[in-house]
Amino acid sequence: MSKPTSLPLLPTSVIGSYALPGWFWSAVEQIDQDAFGTTEIRETFDDAVNIALMDQERAGVDVITDGEMRRWYFVQSFYKRFEGLVPRPTLRKTGEYGYDSVPRWWAAERIKVPNGLGIVEEYAYTRAVTDKPLKATCPGPLTLTIHIQLKDGDVYKDRMELAFEFADCVNRELKGLVDAGADFIQLDEPSYSIIPGSSRDWIDLFNRTVDGVDAKVGLHICFGNLGSRPRGKRRYGWMLDDIMRSKADQISLEFANREMIETELCAEIAKEKEVAAGIVDVKSYYLETAEDVAERVRQLLEFVPPEKLWITPDCGFFQLPRWLAFQKMQRMVQGVAIVRKELTG
Repeated sequence: MSKPTSLPLLPTSVIGSYALPGWFWSAVEQIDQDAFGTTEIRETFDDAVNIALMDQERAGVDVITDGEMRRWYFVQSFYKRFEGLVPRPTLRKTGEYGYDSVPRWWAAERIKVPNGLGIVEEYAYTRAVTDKPLKATCPGPLTLTIHIQLKDGDVYKDRMELAFEFADCVNRELKGLVDAGADFIQLDEPSYSIIPGSSRDWIDLFNRTVDGVDAKVGLHICFGNLGSRPRGKRRYGWMLDDIMRSKADQISLEFANREMIETELCAEIAKEKEVAAGIVDVKSYYLETAEDVAERVRQLLEFVPPEKLWITPDCGFFQLPRWLAFQKMQRMVQGVAIVRKELTG
């Protein structure tokens, strides 16, 4: 399908994931129990993607994603594509599902990803069924290491060695996306705020990951969103200098859940890059009004020229019910429309 090339002032987008339809949770349970055939599995995931696209289009979002509907809990499903991992005990299996409840693995040998991450195939399907501008999304290499523990350095000397190895894998995936027609790709790295280490190393890792990728590249940095709970230190100022070194065309940050603090950092970012500002709170059941959104956009425009500002939710919608995610997208679009009218008359 042909792709529109022009976007309005203050483009709206989503971060990546979309809320799952109620029936989808039951379908995934059936798939895990080997109760579906291959055709039924394909139909299940195709239908889920189609719903995500439909909801974004109905809400009026300018640049959409496939909702990451073929993935599970952000990165967990990718580990099925890795070789060299063995399961390790889950830390906690009772009570509320949290960061200490997720599946974890050991690196038993050098890890291989022989058939890629599957994101190129995800994009190819989506590009074939919508005319809307698309953003492809991919976890960054540091975040891909997050559930893997290294045993006494006997396979990799440290996490950064593993992450740089994953950088080559992700780089191949990104170039495959470009070959499939992707012109805007976002890497997601919540682990910058979660894994102890140096932001200088992380940005060196990012720059290696996107080397030679002939597309607009975004970098999304958040603070985690498992069970609508953050995990990382919820400040960006300490990593700003390194963020500015990144070979990213757009920097995507969350503000709504932090009561719009640190918006002044956007002035520095906007000198060289686009800013995608998260101003819809995906960790809250509060339904922002259109005027709430408009007020937050106006606050950001004190620091960012309108031609460099994109508007998004804080993070993905995976942890919200579909009815609420849809209405939050609607209010986001309505609020942006108010400010567009103010800017253009």
